[in-house]
Order: sequence, then structure tokens, then C-alpha cells
Amino acid sequence: MAKINFDQVEVGQSLTPLEIEPITHAHLVRYAGASGDFNPIHNDPDFARKAGLEGTISHGMYVMAQVGRLCTTWAEQKDIAYFGVTFKAMTKLGEKLTIVGTIKKKFEKDGKKTVTVLVEAKNEAGEVKAGGDLVVNAE
Repeated sequence: MAKINFDQVEVGQSLTPLEIEPITHAHLVRYAGASGDFNPIHNDPDFARKAGLEGTISHGMYVMAQVGRLCTTWAEQKDIAYFGVTFKAMTKLGEKLTIVGTIKKKFEKDGKKTVTVLVEAKNEAGEVKAGGDLVVNAE
């Protein structure tokens, strides 16, 4: 993968979306094991319902990791200056996410070229589950 070419990206340009298969209980169990986050709202449907939810929900950080996949598909990890999201809505089992990115801003300061991308995880209804910024050093 080559460094992002500053002159070849334009504000408003979309990144190629990343389609995520519907979230299953197995995804959440595997993520809990990898992350160490065993909060029962993510893996115990009865506990989740007693906590006032309809059932188990995805880890927010699992959703963020999916957004991160789009980021590292588009830019080299070493060129990422910043990546962060805000969680907007709970992600439920069975939801299929699409991870999207849109060039938000590009600027050059002191010879350093930078591109900022709005990144979001959306379900099939278009509800944003997590959204934030990716800032990349370009050439």
C-alpha cells in the first residue's frame, strides 16, 4: 500500500465502503475473549434483558475496531496521525454494518500534508452506530 497522495484526494470524496457481516453471538464471545471485556450485557441475553435491554448488544470497541479496519485498508498504519470515534447508538445482534469514510478536509502547513476523513459505522437503516475522524499524513 502506498502513502496517500494529497493531490489525488478531494474533499467530499468517498472511501470504498467496508461491508461487515451481521453480528452474531459468536463474534461477541470471540471479541470478549480477545479484549478481556466480559461484561454480561455482551454475552448473556438474560442478564442483558434484566438490565433493561432487548438482548445482548455489541461491544462499542468491537464496532470501533470495524471502523479501524476501513482506516487501515485505506491508509498505512504508520501514516495515521489520529483515529477516534464517538459511540452514537447500541449495535444489536443481527445488525449488518457498513463502514464508510468521506474526505472532510485536507490542508498543508509547514510543508506537512494532512487529510482528515469522517468515518462512520452505519446499520442497514442508516443509523450511525459510531462516528469520528481519521487523520492521515499524506505525501
